[in-house]
Amino acid sequence: MKQVLTDIAKSIVDNPDEVSVSEKISGDTHVLELSVAKDDMGKVIGRQGKIAKCIRVVMRAAAAKQNKRVIVDIVQ
Repeated sequence: MKQVLTDIAKSIVDNPDEVSVSEKISGDTHVLELSVAKDDMGKVIGRQGKIAKCIRVVMRAAAAKQNKRVIVDIVQ
């Protein structure tokens, strides 16, 4: 799960070296915290949060295949 989110974020941003994902696991729920460079924050969130919503949808679909639940938080 962590690698999928990292690959998606690195393909969107201008500074892929500054992308980091931390993972917290609690039972079948995975909380993924995505951190990017300050300049790339707008690219990851998108207008009215559309890109962030799409990232969350893709991650939920990937987690559903493994019978897990995922929460994606975008932090600074």
